[in-house]
Amino acid sequence: MALFDWSKNEIPIGEGMTYTVSQLEGEDCAALSGMMPDQLGAGFQSHWNNFVTVDDIDAFVDVVKANGGEVIYGAEDVFNDGRMLHIQDPTGAALNLWQPYNSIGAGIVNTIGAMSFNELWTPDVARAKDFYHALFGWEYEFDGIFTCIFNRGRANGGMLQLDDVAPIWVPHFHIADVDAAISRVNELGGAIEIDMHVDADGKRWSVVADPAGALFYIMELVTADPWIE
Repeated sequence: MALFDWSKNEIPIGEGMTYTVSQLEGEDCAALSGMMPDQLGAGFQSHWNNFVTVDDIDAFVDVVKANGGEVIYGAEDVFNDGRMLHIQDPTGAALNLWQPYNSIGAGIVNTIGAMSFNELWTPDVARAKDFYHALFGWEYEFDGIFTCIFNRGRANGGMLQLDDVAPIWVPHFHIADVDAAISRVNELGGAIEIDMHVDADGKRWSVVADPAGALFYIMELVTADPWIE
């Protein structure tokens, strides 16, 4: 939280556990939760869960299964906040679907300290593309290396073919200065997994891990696409 200057709101969820909602400029921007007792010691790796908003979550259960995905749990209500479905795509990457009730989820994106992008690392981009197009109608553009995801004409994520990693969705967080953030990651007990890189369009980024091992990008954007509901 110190890396992005987030504040926090801790919510007890029973059995001595808390659900920590992170806030930026007074808006919810992310959340943190410890592993459940049955996950501890069972080989589960700390990671970020990504959420996709849908209108009718129960309608997706059969669509997920019909297109080669797996329902891990749900659909189920999360207090009065919304309804959640946790799935695994045919390549093995986990994803959450979210139907909002009282909480849309992230109330701030595409600004410094907030999430700006989501990226799927998978050994089978072609299969993943077919699956997510069937679910959400996503369209794609491929530049020879990276597959950009378009949702209703807006670039909101991407896919990268990686054969030597476990399939995972990795979030990008927008920061003001990559070099300063890299130093801060080390000070806070994190690790640099991919050194600072500069894209052709000027974006500067690095992949880092927090002290628990969860991976994410820190990215210094040339311009950030403002959020429009």
